[in-house]
Amino acid sequence: MEERDRSAGEYFVQRRVLDEVRLDEVAQKGTWATKPTMGERMKESLRCSVPRLKHTALSWIPVLSWLPRYSVRENAIGDLISGCSVGIMHLPQGMAYALLASLRPVFGLYTSLYPVLVYFIFGTSRHISIGTFAVISIMIGSVTERLGPDTDFMVNGTNGTGSVDLDARDGFRVQIACSLTVLTGIFQILLGVVRFGFVVTYLSEPLVRGYTTASACHVCVSQLKYLFGVTPARFTGPLALIYTLVDICRLLPQTRVPELVVSLVALSVLIVVKEINACYRQKLPLPIPIEIIVIIAATVITHFCGLTSKYSVDVVGEIPSGLKAPRAPDATLFSQVIGDAFAVAIVGYAINISLGKTFALKHGYKVDSNQELVALGLSNTVGGFFQCYSVTSSLSRSLVQESTGGKTQVAGLISSIIVLVTVLKIGSLFSDLPKAVLSTIVFVNLKGMFKQFTDVPLLWKTNKVDLLVWVVTFISTILLNLDLGLAVSIGFSMLTVIFRTQLPRYSILGHISGTDLYLDTETYKEVIIPGIKIFRSSSTIFYTNAEMYLEALQEKSGIEIGKLLTAKKKQDAKLKREQKKAKNEANKQLYFTLSHDAAVKDLYEAKAPHHSEEAEGRPHGSATHSVILDVSTTRNQNRHEMIFQLETAGFFSESLPKSRLFVSVHDAVLHIFKTLGRMDFVVVSSST
Repeated sequence: MEERDRSAGEYFVQRRVLDEVRLDEVAQKGTWATKPTMGERMKESLRCSVPRLKHTALSWIPVLSWLPRYSVRENAIGDLISGCSVGIMHLPQGMAYALLASLRPVFGLYTSLYPVLVYFIFGTSRHISIGTFAVISIMIGSVTERLGPDTDFMVNGTNGTGSVDLDARDGFRVQIACSLTVLTGIFQILLGVVRFGFVVTYLSEPLVRGYTTASACHVCVSQLKYLFGVTPARFTGPLALIYTLVDICRLLPQTRVPELVVSLVALSVLIVVKEINACYRQKLPLPIPIEIIVIIAATVITHFCGLTSKYSVDVVGEIPSGLKAPRAPDATLFSQVIGDAFAVAIVGYAINISLGKTFALKHGYKVDSNQELVALGLSNTVGGFFQCYSVTSSLSRSLVQESTGGKTQVAGLISSIIVLVTVLKIGSLFSDLPKAVLSTIVFVNLKGMFKQFTDVPLLWKTNKVDLLVWVVTFISTILLNLDLGLAVSIGFSMLTVIFRTQLPRYSILGHISGTDLYLDTETYKEVIIPGIKIFRSSSTIFYTNAEMYLEALQEKSGIEIGKLLTAKKKQDAKLKREQKKAKNEANKQLYFTLSHDAAVKDLYEAKAPHHSEEAEGRPHGSATHSVILDVSTTRNQNRHEMIFQLETAGFFSESLPKSRLFVSVHDAVLHIFKTLGRMDFVVVSSST
């Protein structure tokens, strides 16, 4: 092999035509590395040593790996500022998102405390902020309201009318949320232990974005009752969102004006200041903590102006100070929430790992997908014992944690300390906070998810199949609710994968003169090779599309396999008669080898030219005389494994020897021309 004239931007390579047999000789094929047997792997996994124990401990408890090497000089200031900023965000978001889960605000504060501490120990992402999130909160709320509806806690009032026992209802809903959270965590831990972190790859980005956008619509509708001060009926099952929206519209004449005014004022202030933060983020040292400012201002105004007593403004009520002792979840509820727990586990992990990998790629470190499953699972499991509900990472808090200089998980630890101080000493001061203000905080934080509607025109231009996945996911989640919508979305997404493999692009390739390039003849005109059909599929060939592959081969090449098989049988019969007459005469080389078995085998990967001396009376050399099957879509790293499987399955035979498998299309073409006696096919490839 030679290579010269590299400096001119051109190269000339001279080598022998390589079929698979010659490639084995040139590359000195051999078994240089042997895989350990199952018994050896089991023995190795059970072997115990100090280095192995240390490695296992560092893998499962990442804080032991990075905390001893923590640089105070480089990271402390950034983590401190970032932790304080995120901690301040945790307070309003925790209380607001608790309403989405149909729980009292204090449980949102608990959820912003314990899981964050657990993730600090077991998590591998340095920038994501674990805690409450709108989508997960609304998924939890749909379960707590379904299993703990108001109608189950009605008591007789003094005037003969029924009222709801709020304490009993809220207490039962906490049990539901905690049981669901623990079961969610168990699912995530089990998936992480068995290395099932790849499962999230089946949730494509259009699916996740369409689902979160639809979830944002559910969140929005669920908070309208607080903005308008109305009490719509509760609906479940398909079309529940539509029914709820219609009922809220019906109740609009009963809107409580004081609540609406509070909502509009708070919403206006939040939108304006958040836009200022976005426009001047490069100039502001820290984003203005407008959410906590609005909460403090609204609480003070409500308390001193007596809005609760004068205008019956709905407030969050008593927020108990201090921490509660851990309590085991109600295991009898597991059977009723098992499906919801698995859905929450998958959605929560999908959001978490997508954010984690985004920041890891930006800052040049690695996030372990399986360890993230374990970390998130432990955060949920431990949190469930401390009356927390399911958590995942929040985009808004994570962006603040990164933009304010956060470098490590220490920022999360600092934010949890701020939440702890609030729960112990300050939380009770927010008892007069209007629920309408918390709802406006939820609304404003949905902006990022509503901006995902811009995916639609972009996907229309780039990939209509992904657009279909996005639209179907969005519509099914809107109409069928979060649980059924997710199931339908995943099912439809898997169908598109199947259809893509079943509907590949088939093409006939031709040669560009003076190069070793082969392109689609339907796209490029000057690429025809007379007498040779090079057939290519854009998809890997396997049993589900083998028949389609054969049909496309006949259609594209114009070759009728049935007629060729008939001609082959005639040729074989003629050959046998000649062999009987001349036993001592040397066997003639057969160029026609496209038997039925060989045709089926070629569907699985063989770049083999097949020569036909005659077909239906046509002499050799007329029309198509050779067919090359280009299966270069098979990945190179699987090449030797593919050949081993072909050999094991008895693919190669006397009529289709291993020498008919070539390393490239060009090698196959050169072999054909050499066989036909043409030596004028010279190639000089150029490179820029």
